[in-house]
Amino acid sequence: MTVNLNPEQQRRIQDLIDSGLQSDPQNTVDRALELLFARYDEFVNSRSDIVAMIEEGLAEAERGELIDGDVVRAEMAAMKKAWLAEKRTA
Repeated sequence: MTVNLNPEQQRRIQDLIDSGLQSDPQNTVDRALELLFARYDEFVNSRSDIVAMIEEGLAEAERGELIDGDVVRAEMAAMKKAWLAEKRTA
């Protein structure tokens, strides 16, 4: 199989090599594929959990157990603020 990289992809690979993060183009592609397959495997392995959570959410909605959107946004903003504060101190 032959893969043609566009100039931007070639530049980015060269940048990784120049930075010392990768040793050569082949190792760079190998590592990229490892990461891609790991993410794919993670998705496939968690797919049934995701489906179960969606089904649970739909059942809750059908029972009228919904949370107001403004409340959810406020909770998520607070979680993000706490996460950022923790990240800054780490």
